[in-house]
Amino acid sequence: MDDSFDLLVLGAGSGGLAAAKRAARHGASVAILEGDRVGGTCVIRGCVPKKLLVYGANARRQLLDLSAYGVTVGAVQSDVSELLRRVRAEVDRLNTRHISFLEKAGVKLVSGWGRFTGPNSIGISSNRDGAFDQELKASQLLIAVGGRPVRPQIPGVEHTWVSDDMFQQDDYPEHVVVVGAGFIACEFACILQGLGRSVTQVVRGPRLLRGFDSELAAAVLEGMRSSGIEVKLGCTVTAVQGHPGALTTVLSDDSLVPCGGVLMATGRRPWLQGLGLDRAGVQVDQGRVVVDQNQCTSMPHIHAIGDVTDRVNLTPVAIDEGRAYADRIFAARNRIVNHDLVASAVFCDPELATVGLSEDEAVDRHGRDAVVIHRARFGAMNHALPGNGHRCLLKLVVKRDNDRVLGCHMVGEHASEIIQMAAIAVGMGATKADFDRTMALHPSISEEFVTMQ
Repeated sequence: MDDSFDLLVLGAGSGGLAAAKRAARHGASVAILEGDRVGGTCVIRGCVPKKLLVYGANARRQLLDLSAYGVTVGAVQSDVSELLRRVRAEVDRLNTRHISFLEKAGVKLVSGWGRFTGPNSIGISSNRDGAFDQELKASQLLIAVGGRPVRPQIPGVEHTWVSDDMFQQDDYPEHVVVVGAGFIACEFACILQGLGRSVTQVVRGPRLLRGFDSELAAAVLEGMRSSGIEVKLGCTVTAVQGHPGALTTVLSDDSLVPCGGVLMATGRRPWLQGLGLDRAGVQVDQGRVVVDQNQCTSMPHIHAIGDVTDRVNLTPVAIDEGRAYADRIFAARNRIVNHDLVASAVFCDPELATVGLSEDEAVDRHGRDAVVIHRARFGAMNHALPGNGHRCLLKLVVKRDNDRVLGCHMVGEHASEIIQMAAIAVGMGATKADFDRTMALHPSISEEFVTMQ
């Protein structure tokens, strides 16, 4: 095998795959290094398998509502083991497809863990700390190794799960404690509840989903609690006792929560350990690779994309950064990725999606008097006959002096699909008058965005 390439990519996740294939399309000789499975966090242990579990939980919820529509079925039972088996099978299929995509693109896949041995060279070993089996060189290098979950250092933490582990279980226990307030914690709490498990969610702070609009986060909390999830705010886990399958979670209020499993959804960090960045002269600050607006590190021929930079840690952002990098370096097409307008979603129940400034951010940036808030709160029609479910919240954040929509937010069914399309309008600078001129599609949830006063 040739030991010299135009580009070496460390990490075959979403960003690395996108950059490698785009660079190869531009005529570069490219090798991509991966010690784990091809596909990265999103495909193997993140977005994709998680969304499949969301669909599984939603299917059970819908079956429980069938009697409201005159449909009679037997007892609704979830075979969680079969669901997990099918999810893993789909992940296997996607892993194989991504490998074939690399082959078709002419990208050389090198299996092994890569570490910098110098500014232009990468040593490769069969395990992260082992001796090098080979060394590759390139004129350009791209760091795209992503991030990893972190656990708090408390007694018994070795008995807990992180999000990666949730897809490898044969089944889920009857009662699970979920620790954390972020989107991973909220999503898994709702998945487990939707699959018929009892869930206690332990949150250190006073609210869920810090960083999202506070009113939307409150609506999610209301919906989760109405579904039967016990959410304990202002509380931490101080220890985990027992053994897997029969655990006791000790909380800071001295209460004890018996459970079968504990998920520590307490954050993720860039995975820089053992990369040898000091040998390459790459600057690191507070555990992240420092880059400029063009993803360039402190070394002009070494770039970094995705979660290792700890900016906007979302799959589409990493993909866009990877493609922009390859276009700039190998096709002289200069494009700066816009990190200021990124739509995001939390696939909990109820679902949350958002694009643009939250009310809190808009007020901080422009002042309370400069911002107008339009909102609609109502029960969705699909819950009219069952008489259950969560209320929808739709919200527009508008700049008073020019009527421009600064933010578009939603809690409710299909929120992510609706906000994805609204993001186009917000990105083009639409005003509230533009929304008002749009004819409503009735009856639908999204029509409230163009009829709210």
